[in-house]
Amino acid sequence: MDLRFTEEDEAFRVLCAEWLADNLTGEFAHIRGRGGPGDEHYGVEARIAWEKHMGAHGWTCVGWPKEHGGRGLSITEEVIWNEEYARIGGPGRLGHIGETLAGPTIIAFGTDEQKKRFLPPIVAAEERWCQGYSEPNAGSDLANVQTRAELVDGRWQINGQKVWTSLAHVAEWCFVICRTDPDSKRHHGLSYILVRMDQPGVTIRPIEQITGTSEFNEVFFDNAAADEDNVIGGVGEGWKVAMGTLAFERGASTLGQQLSFQTELDEIVRIAKDNGRAEDPAIRQRIADAAIGLRIMRLNALRVLSGAGSSLSREAMIAKLYWATWHRNLGKLAMDVLGPECAVADPSGELTALQRMFLFTRSDTIYAGSNQIQRNIIGERALGLPREPR
Repeated sequence: MDLRFTEEDEAFRVLCAEWLADNLTGEFAHIRGRGGPGDEHYGVEARIAWEKHMGAHGWTCVGWPKEHGGRGLSITEEVIWNEEYARIGGPGRLGHIGETLAGPTIIAFGTDEQKKRFLPPIVAAEERWCQGYSEPNAGSDLANVQTRAELVDGRWQINGQKVWTSLAHVAEWCFVICRTDPDSKRHHGLSYILVRMDQPGVTIRPIEQITGTSEFNEVFFDNAAADEDNVIGGVGEGWKVAMGTLAFERGASTLGQQLSFQTELDEIVRIAKDNGRAEDPAIRQRIADAAIGLRIMRLNALRVLSGAGSSLSREAMIAKLYWATWHRNLGKLAMDVLGPECAVADPSGELTALQRMFLFTRSDTIYAGSNQIQRNIIGERALGLPREPR
């Protein structure tokens, strides 16, 4: 595997950087570097406008095939786009779940009619999505889903509760894993249904996080309706489709995430030099360890993406555990470098970027499968070890 970029790749990098520099200005200038983890409340309307602007100029869904409205970029070009977006401080993406999860899943498993209905509004940034997976008793143990859907007079009636639903408060649609066979257990009898959010029977309650913001939500379905044709992949095939969605989650945007991590590390190094903590050998060693860990993370991500498919490779299964633990440790390092001032908020009451980062990284090792669950996945699926007793 050759991890170097070609001359054509670097020319494309210049194209991306120039477009972002020319367009992330004026009315959009104030959202640069904003709207990320712990800062989700900032500039929502401006970020929606920005995403529509990107869609109008062909810079959403860049890795999708051209026949579905994308640019048809290669994995390498997707990496470059995401890196340049992060490098310039592109704002947190409100269309991320639609672009990287819902859309690719519909492309892979949906019917032609479903593709025609749901893909164009994602490309145009006209409709946003959220993910209806986790429940109070079915978080990392997703197969324990209890939300139910019953077909009544040609429409699905959905009843149940989802929790930790990112961006539900700004989403028009949700892909919901629910039990359509009432006698089924575990991963059998589940279906993957697309549900409109702005309808009677859907209640959204924000969950305030330790950062003071509310990216996550509880969502209650009380006889919420969905068209019979809104099942992706067929009735009873929800587990297979849901696993496909999770495979798409490990996409090229992870490289952009890592460039954001690099920006955070650079700021920590700057502060350490300014306040003298860089003279502490223990702090210097931790900074060096962080830099080495980030490099390892990038190389493994490139290795995984070079063989990306519709299922997770063995190498991909270590990624979440690795980056989540690394990022949590970076948050600790940031607070130790700041020293006593880490406990003092800005006079306006706003947290600084590093304070937000530290608080948000508390959740990194929990969401999208806790570290404990990730170790089970590595042991059972990657290494073939016996399943954990239940």
